[in-house]
Amino acid sequence: MGKRHEPTAEEQAAFRAAVEGAIPLRAPAKVVHEPPKPSARPRQSELDEAAVITESLHGPFEIDDLLAIGEVDAFLRPGVPRNVLRDLRRGRWSIQGHTDLHGLNRHEAHEEVWRFLAESSLAGKRCLRIVHGRGYGSPGREGILRQFVKAWLARRKDVIAFCHAPSFDGGEGALWVLLQPTGKKNPAKG
Repeated sequence: MGKRHEPTAEEQAAFRAAVEGAIPLRAPAKVVHEPPKPSARPRQSELDEAAVITESLHGPFEIDDLLAIGEVDAFLRPGVPRNVLRDLRRGRWSIQGHTDLHGLNRHEAHEEVWRFLAESSLAGKRCLRIVHGRGYGSPGREGILRQFVKAWLARRKDVIAFCHAPSFDGGEGALWVLLQPTGKKNPAKG
């Protein structure tokens, strides 16, 4: 880069004479366009409601069955002896794995439950705990996930029973789930 040219006193005087009497131009007014804000819509609620309708239409249960499952304390697959559910409630099965759905939305929770059950089944695990929470953080303080999880479990053919965990293990905020045997041994037990 070359050296910067400093104007001489003669050049500065010539410039001042040339611009004497000049009036500065007004700056044009700037136009700022902000699009109107969209009206508030409970989109997640709408998506959840649509999903409930889809699930109820395409699942093996009628809507009344799904609603009833969401409120029941326990589930036993038809044809399975009642003592299986009794033994599950009494804690005669040891919990071999668990997952916690706190902080997940309905879609994330559904994916997690399906992943967890598939991995547990492949590993030969039979008794599981799913913590869905009590719903105290949900609108209306109702446990939406609790109802969904029960309906999802009842649809799976590999789930033979489930019940609420006892108070020391999550109570109304958790389920104990029993899977049917797969014939594979748990790698941890050899």
